[in-house]
Amino acid sequence: MKKLVLLITLLAVIAMVGCSANIHQVGKGAQGNQVVEARQWYILFGLAPLNEVDTNAMAGEAVDYEIKTEQSAMDIILNIFTSYVTVYSRTVTVTK
Repeated sequence: MKKLVLLITLLAVIAMVGCSANIHQVGKGAQGNQVVEARQWYILFGLAPLNEVDTNAMAGEAVDYEIKTEQSAMDIILNIFTSYVTVYSRTVTVTK
């Protein structure tokens, strides 16, 4: 019974990974499929950014685009190792 509860909990956690995303549409939103991706790093459990991701520079001259900030599966894998020193990451994606 304990193994079943553990399995269900693990599956629920994996399924909720996609729920931690913020999507912002600028103008009419993405009009194509050109994607620019960057990783934002935070220290002290997310209180202070370590680097700056400039979404305006990522969008370039595009007027209509979409900004998605999420904690992807790769971020979760990285965070397993970096969380011991209170460093966390999120992926920022700009779709034009």
